[in-house]
Amino acid sequence: MNPLTIRTACAALAVSLPVFVHAAVQADSAAFAKPGQLVDIGGRKINLHCSGSGPVTVVFDAASGEAGWNWHRVQPEVARQARACTFDRAGIGFSDAAKRPNTSENAVADLHEALRVAGIKPPYVLVGNSLGGANVQVFAYRYPAEVKGLVLVEPQTEHETERLDKASGGRIKAMYAMVERQDQYCLAAARKGFKAGSEEFGNCVGKPQDYYGPVLGAQVQAMYMKPGYWDVRAREFVAIDTSDAQLRALRKPFGDLPLVVLTRGVSPYAVPGQPQSAVNKAVEDENEKIHKELAALSTKGMQRVVPGAGHIIQDEQPAAVVQAVLQVLREVLRQVPAAAR
Repeated sequence: MNPLTIRTACAALAVSLPVFVHAAVQADSAAFAKPGQLVDIGGRKINLHCSGSGPVTVVFDAASGEAGWNWHRVQPEVARQARACTFDRAGIGFSDAAKRPNTSENAVADLHEALRVAGIKPPYVLVGNSLGGANVQVFAYRYPAEVKGLVLVEPQTEHETERLDKASGGRIKAMYAMVERQDQYCLAAARKGFKAGSEEFGNCVGKPQDYYGPVLGAQVQAMYMKPGYWDVRAREFVAIDTSDAQLRALRKPFGDLPLVVLTRGVSPYAVPGQPQSAVNKAVEDENEKIHKELAALSTKGMQRVVPGAGHIIQDEQPAAVVQAVLQVLREVLRQVPAAAR
């Protein structure tokens, strides 16, 4: 889920969120406020924002409802040492919408074709957060010869919803149902037209400038104003069960693929200033257990908790994500023939 989704869901459950501590907005964020490379994949275009150079390309996919610009605090740092590309799924950011929903398989097909048409050749290191974490796992299974490393940041897994729902006594699925209703509420409001200062504007659009800075924030706000975005976002969220099933069908060990799984150190469901509840502890323990199991699918896998970070680690502790990506990248570069470096 993206930051707005998490805030909305927890507010709907009357569960306060911890204060999100944002790193200083980088000047680089403005570069994400316009299309990078719009790649025609057959009647519609997919946006790739790439910079840097090197024999290995690092590709980023974001959380549900989020564009590639969600990585604006990480991608520029990685691009100092490799080619790094963010990806906008269909209908989000600067990518054209598709008639089909953004299931993991559909997102992977779009990304793979966009990379091919753009001439961005493997090997790849894939980085994904939340739903994007599920998507890059599907990509790795579909194209194992092309993917040489994975960094999974609070990734969605095929059994996460059921396991966390059980640990929470049914609260997770109840929260997700509220998210679905919120998306429909925002879609209806967008179709009518948001009015600045209205309740709908505050609930659905808010002030992304606080999160992304003035230039990129204005572009994000413009996206949030569009009915098409809310339609895509709603369909993408509803399709997560399908994406889970797609990953489940492919699941097998990753062999010796370099893999780092990053886990939140701050619960997005905790109540600030109050002792951790038994339910909250159960959910956080189960979340970490899932991530440890995921890391164990590779003989070169490791899992680490990132202190001070919630679900969107790339926002709250971007340096931890950069460190993990560069760690995997160094391991991959050891395997790249010297002639290709």
